[in-house]
Amino acid sequence: MGYEARAHTMTQGQQIHGSPETATETAWEIAVLDGGPADGVRMRVADRPSVVQVTYPCELDGPAGGAQVEALFVYRRDLRVKGEPLRYGVDLASP
Repeated sequence: MGYEARAHTMTQGQQIHGSPETATETAWEIAVLDGGPADGVRMRVADRPSVVQVTYPCELDGPAGGAQVEALFVYRRDLRVKGEPLRYGVDLASP
């Protein structure tokens, strides 16, 4: 099936990556974050990453010379969940 044919038969949430000769389809899936500061946030992920990170900007009290500070939270995929929505639980031990 060529690129043109696939472009017309794609379902919602699929995208074509690469040139027509090397194109691959990426299926996007719904995922939800569980626990932590982003509890309940829903998103779409491609290729079922094992980890996602969430950042929140921090306010600085003085000059930082252009530096930005962000709080980082790591969420790991729950491998017991096989279908949508995928679940990612907060990993309080990281980083």
